[in-house]
Amino acid sequence: MSVTAERRVVDPGSDEYVDEAWELKELIRRRGGVLRQRRGFFTDAYRRSTVYCFVESGPGERLIGFAAVRRDGYILFLAVDPEYRDEGFGKRLVARVAEEYSSVTCHARATNEDAIEFYRHLGFDIKRRIDNYYEDGGDAFYLKLGPDEGFREKLSRLLQRS
Repeated sequence: MSVTAERRVVDPGSDEYVDEAWELKELIRRRGGVLRQRRGFFTDAYRRSTVYCFVESGPGERLIGFAAVRRDGYILFLAVDPEYRDEGFGKRLVARVAEEYSSVTCHARATNEDAIEFYRHLGFDIKRRIDNYYEDGGDAFYLKLGPDEGFREKLSRLLQRS
């Protein structure tokens, strides 16, 4: 699906797109059983983050994807609408984060093979496994993309193929 999308940045403290981001996250949770959080936790974390977004242009704007990022380059949430997967939006969101931070990190549920494959494809390394990381007792991998991995060059090459 080809779409005209605008890049947007939501500054910390703003609620812009928070409801749309919650609904997108919940859509993914219902379909894949991942990204489970309480609404209050999500909203608080979103408000404390810089949020990089892609929004479908035109009448009735639609949030395509977002990455909520802490000040230290840690990606709290990364989500792309399933209808827009495989169009490079996730890669472009991570690339945007990498432009702003010298190190980019995140956690991924150990059972979320799609997320782990996505991050590894972009050059993230699994640094460690954390047992019982999630509220429901699920395990996580801590992943890191940093200057020692040459991530800017790798992401640049990946984006050229998108």
